[in-house]
Amino acid sequence: MTELPIPVIAIDGPTASGKGTVASLVAEKLGFHYLDSGALYRLVALASEKEAIDTQNGQKLGLLAQKLVISFEKGQIILNGEVVTETIRTESIGLRASAIAIHPEVREALVGVQQDFRKAPGLVADGRDMASVIFPDASLKIFLTATAAARAERRYKQLIAKGISAKLDVLLQDLQERDARDSSRGAAPLLIAPGAQVLDTSELSIDQAVKIVLDWYQSKPA
Repeated sequence: MTELPIPVIAIDGPTASGKGTVASLVAEKLGFHYLDSGALYRLVALASEKEAIDTQNGQKLGLLAQKLVISFEKGQIILNGEVVTETIRTESIGLRASAIAIHPEVREALVGVQQDFRKAPGLVADGRDMASVIFPDASLKIFLTATAAARAERRYKQLIAKGISAKLDVLLQDLQERDARDSSRGAAPLLIAPGAQVLDTSELSIDQAVKIVLDWYQSKPA
């Protein structure tokens, strides 16, 4: 009897579309593992900043990505023995991560790291190329998006809630620039993977989006 592959729900989408929150809640509801692939690029961004590696030096960034010691433990993200859960969530690290993610050397270095998260009973993975590159055989592929205005407003509210000053117009411009960069890069550009279902969350609550994803997954044939 052929053993069925471990199921994967792959959720791709642009920055601040809500895919991370939706993916983590779906994983929690199903009892699946969760992969925040964006965190891996943010970790490379943080480490490269500490080592003063230029964001345009793909070769050095790729070598750096290969030697990082990364672990996710009890909701904490640990890099080379240091807890960096909050540090990697700053806007500056997010922008740096987007800049280094264009390099094939960095993406190739992280492919195996991401695929190793696929463990029983299943995995929910979110990112930019989960369905198109990392898990092309995913049980369910979703492209989760929202308008740039809706995403900028969400990010603005998140930052203000954390006591971080922000300007809505600046956030909107940053998001639009990141969208353009992510969609046009040569290595694994942000795109709707073949067979993916598009979910626009512009007018949806998190709970509504989670319910739709769960309904889609549970309606899939075994």
